[in-house]
Amino acid sequence: MTSHQVQLLFLDVALILALARGLGALAARIGQPPVVGEILGGILLGPTLFGGFFADHLFPSDVRPLLTALADVGVALFMFVVGLELEHRVLRGRTRVSAGAALGSTLVPFVLGVGLALWLLRDHETEQRTAFIVFMGLAVSVTAFPVLARILADRGLSRTEIGGIALATAALVDVVAWSALAGVQAVVGGADDYWRVTLLVPFTALLVALRPVLRRLLGSGGSGGAGKAGAAGSPTRLSANRFGVVLVGALLSAAATEAMGMHYIFGAFLFGAVLPRDAAGALRDEVCERTGHVTSLLLPVYFVVAGLKVDLRGVGLSGLLELAVIILVAVAGKFLGTYAGARSQGLSPHGSGRLAALMNTRGLTELVILGVGLQLGLLEQSLYSLMVVMALVTTAMTGPVLTLLDRRGKRLGALAAAADTAYVASAPPATPAASAVAAPEAASTAHTRGERETARS
Repeated sequence: MTSHQVQLLFLDVALILALARGLGALAARIGQPPVVGEILGGILLGPTLFGGFFADHLFPSDVRPLLTALADVGVALFMFVVGLELEHRVLRGRTRVSAGAALGSTLVPFVLGVGLALWLLRDHETEQRTAFIVFMGLAVSVTAFPVLARILADRGLSRTEIGGIALATAALVDVVAWSALAGVQAVVGGADDYWRVTLLVPFTALLVALRPVLRRLLGSGGSGGAGKAGAAGSPTRLSANRFGVVLVGALLSAAATEAMGMHYIFGAFLFGAVLPRDAAGALRDEVCERTGHVTSLLLPVYFVVAGLKVDLRGVGLSGLLELAVIILVAVAGKFLGTYAGARSQGLSPHGSGRLAALMNTRGLTELVILGVGLQLGLLEQSLYSLMVVMALVTTAMTGPVLTLLDRRGKRLGALAAAADTAYVASAPPATPAASAVAAPEAASTAHTRGERETARS
């Protein structure tokens, strides 16, 4: 690296972090997840505005590979946290409702996405037609599990029934999406790469076999304050060595799946998913917190790297029509599929609507999938740009739609309560008639008792 490249790299990272923090805070002030502002910042620094002046001068071609490397590390750690946060226990007691909602939230958008792909192939021809069709179905089916968890926490819904169902449903949808995407990448990789994909099976078995070792490393006591709580009841702490073991495992797993011909995100996600929950349970929050500090610095770089590939300058009427259809398919598929799946398992109409609104969140997870599609050559530049805008719009609309549904639910509840009150108020007139009938009987009974007492005396 030359001195000029080093200067630009530090300048770019500082600018990216400042812009991400500012726009993220602005998004939070208007009730949006910070990721909405960060994604918007990446688009603003891209070639869409000012004729690409900032993109060409602040992010020249010789510096972009360095930014891409930082972004890749951030995404790998992000996917590790996603896998780690897939709490297995959230499915307990919610399996039936979550499975029904997940089936609808995946199947309906996928079918509509296949139809969308067939329509888009008219103007976006590709040699990998089948892979493109499957990819588009997956791209509109995904839900951003981390962004969803953040929205639930901000609204105080994490510990509610609808919050638990939403997290469990999103976990199932994400597992299906990542698995299917791995298959798509294996197919697109070419016939010579098929044999490497089969290594995923023994690799997964190896990770599962290493769980006792990881359990012992994370759960046993040791130096640095980690391990079991002390005699004084001090809380378990995560030492630097154990945190290093976790990060090394995540990065090595990412490198392994990349060597198998699949994307590195699968390895990082898989390592987080198989990490022992019983041993890391007390330390998981701290692992997520520390890793979050790293990803908070690197993920904004990914947003800019993704935004540099978004160019909306040439979007005409046909492009706007495609964007409108893409958003319509993405929103309608998620909402209708989730609503129908939840209702089929007995969830209330209001709860099903709220769940459908939450599952429409896409966020960074969608950007990662779109990046894979662009890298595989399944998406061309213009279509990639439109899909990024769709991810931004669907994520931004989640909060307002949820608020609208909550207000409607409260209004309907108030109307129902008023109707019940009116019914109760209209019921008492029947009581006096019954009292009038009962009064002579009571008087007659009292008169009879009086006569008996007189006779006795």
